[in-house]
Amino acid sequence: MNPRQSPPARTPTAIDAVAEAYFRCVLELTPELATSLGVPGHESRYSDHSPAGTLERATAMRTALAALDGLEPVDAVDAITLDAMGERLGMELEFLATGITELNNIECPLQGIRGIFDLMPTETAEDWEHIADRLANVDMAIGGYIQSLRTSRGLGHVAAARQVRSAIGQSLDYARDGGFFDALAAGARIDGAAPTAPLRERLATGAAAAARSYRGLARFLDVELLPVAPSKDAVGREYYELCSRRFLGAGVDLDEAYAWGVGELERIIAEQELVAGRILPGASIAEAKALLNADPARRLKGTDALRDWMQEKSDRAIADLADTHFEIPEPMRRLECMIAPTREGVVYYSVPSDDFSRPGRMWWSVPAGEDEFTTWAETSTVYHEGVPGHHLQYGTATHLRGSLNGWRRHACWVSGHGEGWALYAERLMLELGYLDDPGDHLGMLDMQRMRAARVVFDIGMHLELPMPAGWGGGAWEPERGRDFLASHLDTTPGLLEFEFVRYLGWPGQAPSYKIGQRQWEQIRDACRAAEGPAFDLKAFHTRALGIGSVGLDTLRRALLPPS
Repeated sequence: MNPRQSPPARTPTAIDAVAEAYFRCVLELTPELATSLGVPGHESRYSDHSPAGTLERATAMRTALAALDGLEPVDAVDAITLDAMGERLGMELEFLATGITELNNIECPLQGIRGIFDLMPTETAEDWEHIADRLANVDMAIGGYIQSLRTSRGLGHVAAARQVRSAIGQSLDYARDGGFFDALAAGARIDGAAPTAPLRERLATGAAAAARSYRGLARFLDVELLPVAPSKDAVGREYYELCSRRFLGAGVDLDEAYAWGVGELERIIAEQELVAGRILPGASIAEAKALLNADPARRLKGTDALRDWMQEKSDRAIADLADTHFEIPEPMRRLECMIAPTREGVVYYSVPSDDFSRPGRMWWSVPAGEDEFTTWAETSTVYHEGVPGHHLQYGTATHLRGSLNGWRRHACWVSGHGEGWALYAERLMLELGYLDDPGDHLGMLDMQRMRAARVVFDIGMHLELPMPAGWGGGAWEPERGRDFLASHLDTTPGLLEFEFVRYLGWPGQAPSYKIGQRQWEQIRDACRAAEGPAFDLKAFHTRALGIGSVGLDTLRRALLPPS
């Protein structure tokens, strides 16, 4: 098949029909997903974040699982769908049964209700009407979330005080005068001109109402949750194991993973020391970084320069890798690099629309006050988010409309698979020669070091394991944990604090990157061993990415012959 063309269509099966019916239900119950995919008809609504909405989503999952019961796969695609839906829906039902409503500083309804506006089109008057409609519905979405947080509290589940305080700060920042909602309404433009007076008024009214809703959320958190929030951050082994399986789609021996993380961290540091010596013989890692930071050729001034550099790097990667190391169909050869409207210090990817009319996008959320950037530290991030990372991964699944059902292409996302692939992609770019520059190599290792350090921190802190002897021994405690992270995460104090709070409030997610990478490498090596001289790396990548995002156990079963 010519990779620039769409793959041949596959005849849908009974299992596909169940998956498609469930996917349509997911779009109805999760309008934000429809917006992210560019599916029309859901532009103004929000998910129901109340307990009733949670019950409705759980009912949809049980209905889908019941419909699959007794169906036999007719081909390998069916077998993977059956495996993946059983694992993913079953896992989510198990999590919902805990009665816990999540609250943290990075991924919960608090951020999602605001964040969906980043993905809404802004070209036409109709686009801005949709934004005005959704602004008017923020209050209902926030109200449902508060109901769920109250229900969770009644069951004895309240996020740690550190997370509640962080959520209060985020809510107030979104709601401040001149903040996100005010700026969104004031920035409305249609063909370079301001909208009509009635639309401007609707936008301003909606923005003010949305800001009030977030201030109300902050009051609720401060008055009703913070006084009963536990001071202890660790969630314990039982809940952590559940979260780990949820993010990996696989069960792992957490004690073994902890020990492996310690060893991996030490290995990466040793490799960094060798690379530092390439930058300047005898230099320490810190000295090598200082030299790189002082190099004017490796510095960017301003967010426009950052965006242009990201775009140039990603465009070159696509041009170089297409048709050689990867199959990159024509619609996927466009990737837009963007500066995000928020200031949260993260880099992320947003998926293309189903027809690729809106391309995949790489977003950089630059913290307030930051205006200078070092390219050596960020080159591997471009490959992580773009090609061969998330853009290749998401784009491939989106492009396979003729062979994969909608749920497989758009609604199944597993962190260990997706983020594991992106870390695998970073290391692969070193193997392919794109990080031969010792500065870029050191930057990639810095990112890998961060991911290894958070395996150790995340598992050790939440399971309350002993700290490694090489890092001081004794019990993991938050302040000692922050110091540990500071020694391995080369970042600003603000971003260090954000990451520290993130790991404490989103147990099991951060380790899924490095553990996922490890499993991707293990699966590849097992395929190479099984196929011998016939093994072809490009063919392996094509086959693996063609499966879409699934749990890592499902991926292993799909790619490896039964043992």
